[in-house]
Amino acid sequence: MDINLQEAKKEYLHAMRMGQKQVRELASNGKNVNPYVLDDILKDRSSNSIQEVGFVEIPADRVIGIASSGRTSAFSADFLPLLEAESEFAGKWINLCAIHLSDSGLRDPIGCFEYMGNFYVQEGNKRTSVLKYFGSPKIPAIVRRVLPKPSDDPRVIAYYEFLEFYKATHIYDVQFCQPGQYATLLAFLGKEIGEEWTERECKTFSSYFQYFKEAYLSLKGANLDLLPEEVLLLWLQIHHFSEIGKISSEELKKTLIELWNDVVSLADQAPMQVRMEPSKDVKVGIWSKIIPQKQEKLVVAFIYPRDPKRSPWVRGHDKGRKHLEEVFPNEVVVHTYCNADTIEQAEKILDKAVSNGAQVVFTTTPQLSRATLKAAVKYPKVRFLNCSADAPYLSVRSYYCRIFEGKFITGAIAGAMADDDYIGYVGSYPIYGVTASINAFALGAQMTNPRAKIKLGWSCIKGNPVGDFITSGIKVISNRDIPTPNKKYLELGEYGAYYINKDEYIPLGSPCWMWGKFYENVVHSILSGGWEPEKNSPRPINYWWGMDSGVIDVQLSDKIPDGLLCLANILRDGIKNGTIDPFKRKIIAQDGRIINDGNRTLTPDEILHIDWLCENIEGKIPEFNEIEAYSKAMVRELGIYRDTIPKEKEGTI
Repeated sequence: MDINLQEAKKEYLHAMRMGQKQVRELASNGKNVNPYVLDDILKDRSSNSIQEVGFVEIPADRVIGIASSGRTSAFSADFLPLLEAESEFAGKWINLCAIHLSDSGLRDPIGCFEYMGNFYVQEGNKRTSVLKYFGSPKIPAIVRRVLPKPSDDPRVIAYYEFLEFYKATHIYDVQFCQPGQYATLLAFLGKEIGEEWTERECKTFSSYFQYFKEAYLSLKGANLDLLPEEVLLLWLQIHHFSEIGKISSEELKKTLIELWNDVVSLADQAPMQVRMEPSKDVKVGIWSKIIPQKQEKLVVAFIYPRDPKRSPWVRGHDKGRKHLEEVFPNEVVVHTYCNADTIEQAEKILDKAVSNGAQVVFTTTPQLSRATLKAAVKYPKVRFLNCSADAPYLSVRSYYCRIFEGKFITGAIAGAMADDDYIGYVGSYPIYGVTASINAFALGAQMTNPRAKIKLGWSCIKGNPVGDFITSGIKVISNRDIPTPNKKYLELGEYGAYYINKDEYIPLGSPCWMWGKFYENVVHSILSGGWEPEKNSPRPINYWWGMDSGVIDVQLSDKIPDGLLCLANILRDGIKNGTIDPFKRKIIAQDGRIINDGNRTLTPDEILHIDWLCENIEGKIPEFNEIEAYSKAMVRELGIYRDTIPKEKEGTI
């Protein structure tokens, strides 16, 4: 017998044993043991048309099925052969294997259908089996594409985004499942949607991605319900794509290992753990109670995007920093770092903070979230917290405050003061948390004045919303919140809710941030041993505390009527003790949807991710292209439609 045939027969026997083992393992786990059948998949689904794609080197691991059910029982799910070695099927497989082992190799393309990014063999099942058995990354194929019917299914939307990606690249290697992910990848690669790729760029990307994919799968990534391309998007949050071609396989694996907790958390797909109040559990060892121990001071760093003198937002956090120093003069050392206004500058400052001994780092704006993630992965023993409402990273805890509780109270005051039922409201950015505040304000106004209408304007788009309100005759306006609990801000006419009487601005009140109390609670938790993360089900943690924790309050003006002052205090006490919930009532959205029938409490996740407006609000959430350039970075990071927002280009292929 020809030496290639002898070797090929040995390979067949080995492949058959592998296939039989795979079938047993899949069957024991209740999974499909044979290749999928496209005819069965399409049986109950309508399809628009078939496109002739032509010759393509297709990814072998995306060949998952057969066009029709004729030969499915001959193969395991991964196309390993199952029939006995003396069968006609085995003889043909062995002959093809011998050709593959020869100098000529298997060159003829298979014929297959592509549906939703996966391939189903129509002609060439045994060739596919041989090539997949020997680990060929690509299989030559003549491809016909079966188009799914367009729908609102996120997977279908993502597939049609793939078609645009494929038109520019002719790359099948990545198959995202969620809308917007192709745009995100292109932005990381410095590409526009629809921009043509050069042949060199396509080859470089495919080569680098295969290298990345192999590194991820070698770390047991195949056991996670997470695609390599999804992991790549996470990895690109802190690395440039070009780095893949500059480092060894072991170095690449090391960068993935550093990020592995976040990878596992992403694969888990469990919702973020929203902590609504400070932890009451304090872990103190028994010996520390009996024997006083000398403890080194905790080093805390605050990273500001600007100088407190130039930014009211930073000034509020800096006041919180001072409060922390006053509360823990003997336990804490605090360092502050200003002007981290770019990612590059932030990375340098974070490195400096850690080199100066920081054990806890607070980065005080959402725009610093990516730089914070990179530092957290680099310095796993340091605790990092970023001030944002929805940062989905396990390595970084996010924190914000339920400012909507204070907005509900000022809304109630504004509703009572609106003689003509109209109230102007200036929104800051269309980001998570802000829409909750707008709606809570509208519900508060509706509570004291069922006829109240909220005219919504935005400070992040062109124009002068306050001037427009005044021109239209509106006398009650809600402007930006005061940054710290100081009544002097209310007198400026630029903050809080106020009533306009002729040319006089009469202040009413404003929610205010009590950042000092927040930082006190977090540091107290760390000092008392209450920081440990969940071990059984690790999830990203977001601190979203409110009035009951003392981190939010309402600064009330001395000029509001006594009756309203009494009402405001009743509402404040009710929110603090939990007897009043701004969103536990019947709520109807602008489009007529019933958001709440009044018999339930909205979950923290529902409130945090509000993307609708109440029926008594006139105005809309602005589109991204309407937003001024200086606001776009914030909206890209935390915008309520961030998955559909065009990404900023960065890096190169």
